[in-house]
Amino acid sequence: MAKRSKAYEAAVAKIDAEKLYAPAEAIAVAKEIAAEKPHSTVEVALRLGVDPRKADQMVRGTVNLPNGTGKTARVVVLAEGEKAAEAEAAGADFVGSDDLIAKIAGGWVDFDAAVATPNLMGKVGRLGKVLGPRNLMPNPKTGTVTMDVTKAVNDIKGGKIDFRVDRNSNLHFIIGKASFTEQQLTENFEAALEEINRLKPSSSKGRYISKVTVATTFGPGVPVDPATVAA
Repeated sequence: MAKRSKAYEAAVAKIDAEKLYAPAEAIAVAKEIAAEKPHSTVEVALRLGVDPRKADQMVRGTVNLPNGTGKTARVVVLAEGEKAAEAEAAGADFVGSDDLIAKIAGGWVDFDAAVATPNLMGKVGRLGKVLGPRNLMPNPKTGTVTMDVTKAVNDIKGGKIDFRVDRNSNLHFIIGKASFTEQQLTENFEAALEEINRLKPSSSKGRYISKVTVATTFGPGVPVDPATVAA
C-alpha cells in the first residue's frame, strides 16, 4: 500500500469515519481540508444502481451549474461559414472545419468541450476514437451538435457540465472550486443531483444512488448519506 503524506493523513483526521454527512456538511469539511489550496476543484463521485451495459440504463446528461465551475472552459467549434463566424463572436477558443478535424484526428485534444454543426457530423464522427474516451465527442443529447453555436458556447463557458456513468456504474462531476462559498457549492451540487435523479432509468431497480463522496483535488473523500440525495 502506498504511504500517504502527513498532509493527507491530517486531512483524513478531519473526517468522521463513522459518519455519513449531509451534502452541506460534506462540502464544509471538504472546504476545510482544502483551506490552503483554495483553487482546488471540488468533485462529486456517485455509485449508481444501473447496468451501463444496457442501453436503457445509460445515464448521461448535462446541467448548467447556477454558480459556474470556477473555470473558463476551452471550447472547440467545428463549423463553416456563417456558423464559424458566430462561434468566433461567441468566444469559442478554436473554430474550424476540415483543418481542425484533421488536427484532432492527429491526437490534439487541448480543449475541454467540442461543439459541431449537424452538417459536419459525417466528418466529425470519424473522431470517435480520439474524442469518445475523453467524453469530448459532440452529441445532440448534450446540446453540442447544434446549429445554435452561440448558445452552445455560452452555456459551456457559463458553467455547463457533462456527465456520463462509466462502465463500473460510477459517475463523476465537478461542482466548483474550494474558493467558492459553501452555499455556492451546495447550490451547484443540488442542481446536478436534481438532473441526475430526473434521468433515473425506469428499468433501474433498487436503490438508484448507493454511494456519494465529495472531495477536493488529491484530497480524501467525504462520505455523503445517499438517503439525503435520492429523489
